[in-house]
Amino acid sequence: MGSTRRSFTAEYKASAVAFVLDEGRQIVEVARNIGVHEMTLGKWVKKERDAREAIIPPDASLTMSERAELIRLREDYKTARSENAQLRMEAEFAKKVATWFANDQQ
Repeated sequence: MGSTRRSFTAEYKASAVAFVLDEGRQIVEVARNIGVHEMTLGKWVKKERDAREAIIPPDASLTMSERAELIRLREDYKTARSENAQLRMEAEFAKKVATWFANDQQ
């Protein structure tokens, strides 16, 4: 026997997608909770994400949360660069010490 295809209302799809996009839940978790295959919910979420991105013009200014994330990422980048520079200096010093010991042993 063939399987019966289920249909969902637009409101049902919108509320399921809202759990993922607005509340930050995992697609797998929401799909399991509402009894929908994760691929199906994933398609609904992708369609909504694409629709939301189409609404925002490319030259639009950042939202407050986007601006806060940008500031945080810039700080993380500065910290990582600083740590990288420190590690490079330590490695260079270690090379010089190793060279000095190698020359001193001869």
